[in-house]
Amino acid sequence: MAKPLIDLHLHTYYSDGTFTPEQVAAAAEEMQLAAISLTDHDTIEGCPRLAKACAERDIEFIPGTELSVDIDGHEMHLLGYFLDTDNEQLVQKTSRYQQNRTDRVLGLVNQLNELGVGLSADDVFNLAKCKAPGRPHVARALVKEGFCGSTDEAFSRFLRKGAPAWVPKVNADYREGIKLIHQAGGLAVMAHPGLNKIDHLIPEMVQAGLDGLECWHTRHPKSTAKRYREMADRYGLIITGGSDCHGAGRGHPLIGTVRVPYEILEEMKRRLPSPNSQLN
Repeated sequence: MAKPLIDLHLHTYYSDGTFTPEQVAAAAEEMQLAAISLTDHDTIEGCPRLAKACAERDIEFIPGTELSVDIDGHEMHLLGYFLDTDNEQLVQKTSRYQQNRTDRVLGLVNQLNELGVGLSADDVFNLAKCKAPGRPHVARALVKEGFCGSTDEAFSRFLRKGAPAWVPKVNADYREGIKLIHQAGGLAVMAHPGLNKIDHLIPEMVQAGLDGLECWHTRHPKSTAKRYREMADRYGLIITGGSDCHGAGRGHPLIGTVRVPYEILEEMKRRLPSPNSQLN
């Protein structure tokens, strides 16, 4: 009998994914996953719906998020797992982070208008229909309104870092992000470290309370996953993994395609802080 698998990095249309929570649960069931986590960008809004959809399919659900934070001038993403989605601090601060995202979209649209591209903010927000809009929504709006032929073109011409319409996003400091996740009873994990190219800053994050590294990821080759497993072992960190599925995309959804064993989730549970530690 095959060992149960999990996927701990998934997105819905509550941030920049295209699936509803129910579609994510259905895809997880199709892939015979034992457990999944929702890690929408800077929001926990979709967690209750996905928790319900998973319960109906006997899939274990771990409430999570993916926070955008800054460290030493670099943007990185922090995955939070086992979060208390009713935690007051978490709700308040993710609302602030969502406002930062909205402000950035307004800045991107303004830059596009300066370049003669007649996209409106409403074009983006009406398409996004979420509280955590981002560049992917701007890219999709550019395609929908006929200014670009594809989202890849939108990013390369306008939205990538250094492109004419680029606007940086205001993020929280990484220490605030780690503290916020811990205050909500969760574990703080560095997302897709192989894409960040800031390995030299990982010891600093460990000192600040980082709990783990996402070793398995769609864009991590085996050699990269191995490197971060070794690094996690060196620093006493947990290891996690997931597909980073954002929907159907260019074909079959990525959910469940990164093979992460259930034993990883069991180890994460053993590392959860005790309730009393959140009072310190």
